Order: sequence, then structure tokens, then C-alpha cells
Amino acid sequence: MKSDEPVEVTEGERRAVAALDASGLKYRLTRHGRVSSLAEAAAARGVEPARIVKTIVVRRGDDDYVFVLVPGDRTIAWPKLRELLDVNRISMPDASVARDVTGYERGTITPFGSLRAWPVVADARVPGGFVSIGAGAHGVAAGLDGSALVRALGATVADVTDPEQPA
Repeated sequence: MKSDEPVEVTEGERRAVAALDASGLKYRLTRHGRVSSLAEAAAARGVEPARIVKTIVVRRGDDDYVFVLVPGDRTIAWPKLRELLDVNRISMPDASVARDVTGYERGTITPFGSLRAWPVVADARVPGGFVSIGAGAHGVAAGLDGSALVRALGATVADVTDPEQPA
């Protein structure tokens, strides 16, 4: 995108940025447009894939969800997460339910500005360095300190992921 082109700010981005501002976190907002892979997103944001934090919505009961913050190069370890949450069954809601409970479409979900303040679980690899988390719209991200991120969200930090397996 050329720097002189106007940037269309979505409602989701407005909510996420307002929540980031209200949190008092120091962050750097980046806009890079849609990407089709983790590698593209990492390159556009100038970070390693492991420093991108995916926000996954997990359903643990009727109208009971949690956000799970997962490093880009990892995937949820379902047995570990079930044990942490002390539940026998958890699942990922379909895209329309995730949108209804967060106000964000899949690929733009962030705990910041969500319609409801669901609990947050952050994988143990999120704190301890710079991370890039989505900011409510495709191709928009907030870069910030991972330790500050988990503190601001009141996240439970635990080992809840496994390395992503090659496709």
C-alpha cells in the first residue's frame, strides 16, 4: 500500500485500538493488508513466525468461552488445555459463532475490544519478548511486549501448545 493512499479503518479495528489505548499498553500498530500465510504475515510485520500471536476462541460450555493466545509456529495441545481448564470437552466454535461472541470475524479476533471480556489463556511462550497480535481487522496488528500483554489481559500463563506439524 502506498503511504499516500487513504486507510479504511474498520469498526473492528476501531474497537481493538480503543481497547489497546484504554489498557495503557505501549504498542506499535502496523497495517499491511491481507496475507495468505503465517510466513507472509511475519514478513509483513518484520517478526519471526513464533512472535506472531494467534487468538483462538475455545468453547468450554454453553455461552462460556476463553481466548487462547498461541504462538504462530504452534498449535493448541487439547489435552493440556482441557487439564488446565478442568473440563472434559472443549471445542472451537464455527466462524459465525466466534463472530457472534467476539464481534470479530475469524482471522481478526483479538481479546482487545471483544464484545465480551472472556478469560484469556496465554501459552507460556508468549511472555518474554516482542510479539505481534491481531488488532481487529485483516492485516492490522499491534506489536508489543508479550509480558506486558499477558499482564494487561490478566491471562493465565501455561504450557498449552505443541509445535505446529508441517502440512
